[in-house]
Order: sequence, then structure tokens, then C-alpha cells
Amino acid sequence: MACGERESQCLAPAGALAAGVRVWACKWLPVGVGSSAGGQLPSLLPPPGVNLQPQLASVTFATNNPTLTTVALEKPLCTFDSSAALHGTYEVYLYVLVDSASFRNTSVQDSTKTPLSSTFQQTKGGRTGPYKTAAFDLTPCSDSPSLDAVWDVSRASEILNAYLIKVGTNGTCLSDPNFQGLCNPPLSAATEYRFKYVLVNMSSGLVQDQTLWSDPIRTNRRWAMQCPGSDRLPPAVTPYSAIDTWPGRRSGGMIVITSILGSLPFFLLVGFAGAIVLSLVDRGDADGATSHDSQITQEAVPKSLGTSEPSYTSVNRGPPLDRAEVYASKLQD
Repeated sequence: MACGERESQCLAPAGALAAGVRVWACKWLPVGVGSSAGGQLPSLLPPPGVNLQPQLASVTFATNNPTLTTVALEKPLCTFDSSAALHGTYEVYLYVLVDSASFRNTSVQDSTKTPLSSTFQQTKGGRTGPYKTAAFDLTPCSDSPSLDAVWDVSRASEILNAYLIKVGTNGTCLSDPNFQGLCNPPLSAATEYRFKYVLVNMSSGLVQDQTLWSDPIRTNRRWAMQCPGSDRLPPAVTPYSAIDTWPGRRSGGMIVITSILGSLPFFLLVGFAGAIVLSLVDRGDADGATSHDSQITQEAVPKSLGTSEPSYTSVNRGPPLDRAEVYASKLQD
């Protein structure tokens, strides 16, 4: 928000202007404080939240903003409680809406001032109406952390979370059936969105105040960071849901190659199994031939060891000669 020529006199958290964070609410200081004129100027602060719009985060803290699917915004610090302190418990709701001429002035509350609880799924990602994407406690303006320590690594995350909010950071809440709480899913690339902050009194559950809808903020079509050594930007990333996985879109050559590669392990397995079977059969035949040869050798050894001479000498023994003589005598008779 631009506060005019005397922006340096706007009340803001210490170090906010020096660090490049826009001041949401401005209030003229009494004349005489940083002014040579006397008297006191009336407060030029508009009613809380009426003429204010959500703003993109400063490039000091979000250099790549917006991205393909996220948008970092400044939180409405010192917006709803700048003129007077609020008593009670309050929360700030953040609504998102796809920019459209028919929805630019759409309401985020019903006739009883109850804030809408529509979700990303119910509004088709903000295309049929606003959806609530985040809720956080209202930080009193006096408790805003100092930005002087933003470069302290140990406190950087704490300070950034206090000043900034990022839309589109939860990539799993839509697919997780057990997810509880507000879903802050990724935004669509190359799409214009509008944002609105709503102050809700938690005691009554009713809308206490709200900002205007932001100006259209467009997500990137491609990566914002350039490739090293090149002036060209990397090509846009195709969402997973947009990838065509239907086989009918594949060429004939691709299907043939896929089929061959798919069946190749089967043939390798069959060949391996056949090689094992053949090796076992060959080993069995070799063992059988060896045992048969050993049996033949064992049978032949006793015959070779016994001399053949006794068979010849047995012809010269007595008994066989006596028998021959008896036979000869019988023949003579």
C-alpha cells in the first residue's frame, strides 16, 4: 500500500521499511514530530481493512515469486488493529479466487456474516467461487517481530513466517484421505488469482472486517530462474495429471520394442534352466559309463591273475591218464 508523500512517518514495525516490507496501515503523526508546523493533523487512516488489498511479498524475502504453483503474500500486519486494539480472539482467513469478471466482487460471507467454508474441491480450484486456503491467528501490531534480525539464520524462518504466507505449498492434501485441516494445494500455472483477507471474531464466529480483493496475480508459465550461462528459460514443467499414459497414443515401433524387451527375460530364464538340465544329464551319463567300466575291470582281474599253466599241466596229472587207460582197455575187450 502506498501511503503518500509522508510514508516515512507511517507507524510500522521496527526495520520494516528498511527491509523492503510494505506498510499496510499508515497514520499521520502529530504535527511537530518530524514537521515544522504546529498543531496536529487529524487521523487520515481509513476504516480498518476497507481500502487495503493483499500484496505480493517483497522481493527481498521472496525472489522467485510467484512461481508455477505458489504465490507468497504479505500478512495483514497492523491492518485490522491499527487504529484501536482488538479485544478477544481473532483469526485471519485467506480466500483465493480465480480472476473472472463475474466473480470480482464476490462475497466471502453469507447473509448472517458467517464466513464461507468452501474448499478447493467444491469450487474447482477457485473457478466457481472463492475457497478458504489458510487461517492464522491475528498478531497484534505491537507484537510484530523486528526485521532487524531477519538476517540471523536462527531467526530467519520465524520472522518470515510472521510476515509472509505462501499459497499453494501443500501438494498431498488433495490425495490424502486422512488429511485434516485446511487444504492449501498448488495453484495452476499461468493463471490469474485474486486474494482476500478476512478477520473473524472467534467468539461469535462472524466476520469482523475484511480487505478488498487483491489485484490479479498471475502464476508463472515457466521457471523464473534462468539456466546458468544461457538467456533462455527452462521449459515449463508438465503436470503429472496432464501426462498421457494411454497405450493407444504409442507408435507401432514403440509397442514392438516394448514387447521384445518385456519377453526377453522369459527367454533368458528358459535358456538358463535348459542349460542346467543338460549339465545334470551329461553328468549322469558320465557317472554311469565310469561304473560300468569299473565292473568289467573287476571281473577281468581274477582271470588274468590266475596262471594258465595249471590248465595245461592238469593234462599230465595222474587221474586223467588212468581214466584214458581204462577207456582203452574197454575198447580192446
